Amino acid sequence: MFRITTLNAYNKVIDTLQSRQQDLVEAQEKLTTGKRVLHASDDPVAAARAERARALQQRSDANQRAVDASKNAMTLTESALGDAGELLQQARELVVAAGNASYSDAQRQDVAKQIAEIRKQLMSVANRGNGAGGFVFSGQGTSQPPFLDAPGGMRYTGSGGQVEVASDETLPLTFDGRQVWMGARTGNGVFETRNLGSSAAWIDAGRVTDPSAITGSTYSLSFNTVGGVKSYTLLQDGNPTAFTDVPFTSGQAIEIDGMAFTVTGEPADGDQFEIAPSTSDLSVFDALDQVVNSLKTGGSTPTQVAQAVQSGLRDIDQGLGQLQSSRSLAGETLNRIEGVQSRVTDLKLFAQTTESDATDLDETQAISDFANQQTGYQVALQTYARSEEHTSELQSQST
Repeated sequence: MFRITTLNAYNKVIDTLQSRQQDLVEAQEKLTTGKRVLHASDDPVAAARAERARALQQRSDANQRAVDASKNAMTLTESALGDAGELLQQARELVVAAGNASYSDAQRQDVAKQIAEIRKQLMSVANRGNGAGGFVFSGQGTSQPPFLDAPGGMRYTGSGGQVEVASDETLPLTFDGRQVWMGARTGNGVFETRNLGSSAAWIDAGRVTDPSAITGSTYSLSFNTVGGVKSYTLLQDGNPTAFTDVPFTSGQAIEIDGMAFTVTGEPADGDQFEIAPSTSDLSVFDALDQVVNSLKTGGSTPTQVAQAVQSGLRDIDQGLGQLQSSRSLAGETLNRIEGVQSRVTDLKLFAQTTESDATDLDETQAISDFANQQTGYQVALQTYARSEEHTSELQSQST
């Protein structure tokens, strides 16, 4: 009976020593890692909070990568549109110069060549890559450059719309190239004036005098001579208006239904002009092509040159306005991205703080706990040593 009791006491001392040793190891591990919760069993509630915080950090990291991708794409887009605007402004200046009455056909043809070179540069800008195997203006994506110079004019081979990043925020990776480069408003943005073949007179871009009076109809303006007086007649959608056989004065504005436009020169009998509602399909490239073709044609009358220059400037200005609007949109997106980056950073910091609060160690308390565990382990060792001596004495007595 005495031996059994002694053995039980001995085993209890061994168990205590092992337990103290394990506690000391855990205390040292926590002190080394700086973490209070190393296993879910240490504090299930805190471990669950930390796990949710880590998931939030991972989502924040994914959002940050998406935001960075959008920022890079929009920076490239804004830069490309800035380059395009400068090129188009150069083309405009050349068109203005071509309107100089002292220019010869050869000089205008030289201007046409310079504008054609600018068009090539614009095409390179429109097909600019994004550094990731895609294209800035590819819309919803294409494996080939989105703009193709075909015999019938520039053709857009991309897909309409835009690609957006996969994140909690809606941010673009591309712009719709068709909208940017081929979606400007024709004419002056409200209506378009057209010269249907007159070589002795030209019509300006016109202006809106009363937006509320705009009808959206198509008007035709024709000229004839009545009683030795040059006069004009206006039809609205093919129907007569109050402007029938009205005496014509070169350079004097003609006003109807909130619109005003001017015909300058001496239109011949039968000459016709048209005023039609604007549409959103003006291509920057087509506008330049028309100017180039007009300036390359030799033997043009001063009136034909004036019409080519006036129409060219009108269309270039509309294309330039569209590019500037798109650039502003890219700039606004970049500003919005900065706000998104700030929110993503704040969310990640919140997640890190939450995880830290749930699992981090109080170093002062940890050092105190480690010292206590170390003391307890030393006591257990001493107890074990005394137990060993006592057991040896008992064994000697029994023999």
